[in-house]
Amino acid sequence: MAKGKLTNFKDQSLDLKLRPNIWKDYIGQESIKKNLQIAIKAAQERNEPIEHLLFYGPAGLGKTTLAHLVANEAKQQIRITSGPTIERVGDLASILTNLAPGEIFFIDEVHRLNKLIEEVLYSAMETRSLNIILGKGPSARTIQLELAPFTLIAATTRISLLSAPLRSRFSGGTYRLNFYSLEEIEAILNRSAKILNVDIEPEAKREIAKRARATPRIANHLLKRCRDFAQVNKKSLIDLKTTQDTFELLEIDEKGLGPTDRKLLEVLITKFNGGPVGLNTLAAATSEEEGTIEEVYEPYLIQLGFIERTPRGRIATPHAYDHLGFKVPPQQTKLI
Repeated sequence: MAKGKLTNFKDQSLDLKLRPNIWKDYIGQESIKKNLQIAIKAAQERNEPIEHLLFYGPAGLGKTTLAHLVANEAKQQIRITSGPTIERVGDLASILTNLAPGEIFFIDEVHRLNKLIEEVLYSAMETRSLNIILGKGPSARTIQLELAPFTLIAATTRISLLSAPLRSRFSGGTYRLNFYSLEEIEAILNRSAKILNVDIEPEAKREIAKRARATPRIANHLLKRCRDFAQVNKKSLIDLKTTQDTFELLEIDEKGLGPTDRKLLEVLITKFNGGPVGLNTLAAATSEEEGTIEEVYEPYLIQLGFIERTPRGRIATPHAYDHLGFKVPPQQTKLI
């Protein structure tokens, strides 16, 4: 395709196209990458499978991408599933008994695994065997299935929901993915723009990075929306005005806050005098689920310093008042 064209980009899965396949394309999380590269190389030199790994952190930071990179680097196949899809012990047994030696088994949303399945997984991770009970009552018997050496990689946004015994079995390490810097997001946008075959001005790229909530997935999403806006308006270049018009249409402000983010802050300030207010009350007042507020919206609002969690509930900080144009009441300043 000619450089600068915004049309006729075809791919079965655009998100997969943007996913890095080699270490040098994976931007950010430098400490984690170095640790993983050492672990993989050491395991290969010993001719052993990589030890089990656990990745956690907010959604969109690259946990699944890291799992694929580990598999690519180790030159192993990867089997992918998620916690909610493993409903019975038989489902888990079917997957594990079909793993080839050294193969990687990736479980996304591992915190949503059934607790009974978790307990079966313990022995699989530790002793590479499955203990399954057949039958019920006096006629019940236990059989042990030997498993090929494998690596379990798990990802979760809520590590606190994992039981301590399961967390302790990730002998290869537990890694927390952090939010990205503005410069790292810009570098990710550079790479994505080349893959999408679009031209973008540095000012426009910075504008997208500022609104990306320090998250690569959101940065790529916003880049694609700006590309769409430019294409429909017959522009061959994503310039500053294009990004500003796109964000106005999407109702995303200069801090990256969308309508729901601002609604949360406005409800907290106008209905509850800035707090403190409990999560369940805030969820009821905004018609949002508690888990959605806690996992999707709060992490970024806390990172910006707009909300503070306290034992008594959520509190809107003076920064939140300033951003929305409200006057900070004296009593709220004392609570922070």
